[in-house]
Amino acid sequence: MAATLPAQQQDRQPGLESEMHPEPDHAPRYPGAGRLQGQVALISGGDSGIGRAVAVAMAREGASVAILHTDREAGDAIDTIELIEAEGGQGLALAGDIGDEAFCAEAVRATVERFGRLDVLVNNAAEQHPQDDLTAIDAAQLERTFRTNVFGYFFLTKAALPHLKEGAAIINTTSVTAYKGSGHLIDYAATRGAIVAFTRSLADSLAERGIRVNGVAPGPIWTPLIPASFPPDRVAEHGKATPMGRPGQPNEVAPCYVFLACRDSSYMSGQVLHPNGGTPVNG
Repeated sequence: MAATLPAQQQDRQPGLESEMHPEPDHAPRYPGAGRLQGQVALISGGDSGIGRAVAVAMAREGASVAILHTDREAGDAIDTIELIEAEGGQGLALAGDIGDEAFCAEAVRATVERFGRLDVLVNNAAEQHPQDDLTAIDAAQLERTFRTNVFGYFFLTKAALPHLKEGAAIINTTSVTAYKGSGHLIDYAATRGAIVAFTRSLADSLAERGIRVNGVAPGPIWTPLIPASFPPDRVAEHGKATPMGRPGQPNEVAPCYVFLACRDSSYMSGQVLHPNGGTPVNG
């Protein structure tokens, strides 16, 4: 079978969508139905990849959207804000490190100050650093991966909770690696497993407040994280091992987030959806 993608590599994380060939497909596939009309969403890692597709899809459904990104991703963030506005929505881009609790608090404050409320929190930003041997994962890498992928989710959620009212939704991005493991992404997979437990525990904690908490566990998706993580030959094979034999596109994942954010999923909490190309998983 031919390679699924052109071989390519970016020199460091976070990767940039503007440097990918082909660029990921973020465009929503369906007309909006006002399912998030008048609501406000805050999305970490909203500048590119899955986060961009979610931001644009939620804007199409009537939401105002704040996105968080790193300084290096400022160009991608500008493009995403333009896409949000093209859908008739209002956008806000905020640069910083979600591993810094003070930045998370400031990002939530700025979002509420700009839009007057907060209804949907999407914890999505993450990083990964492949190592085929556990002994090659030093303390600095371990701490950095957990700080972004786990601490960042805790920090943003803590900051958001005082503003979330009954009917609000929190959606956490985890990964297929939380369920099937990954021999070359051991620390990353461990953080994704932690997020599954975080999602289930937080859902139980917030049920009495009428706040739903769910997750999405994507499989191999064509996002900037891929060429920024792997050598060109592995990028070319990305997604090939799935039953569908290809990587997914961000706009094939974004509808999961819209569904979990709106009242269509009003009887779901503590659950995880699996857009992963057909890989069976438990839980």
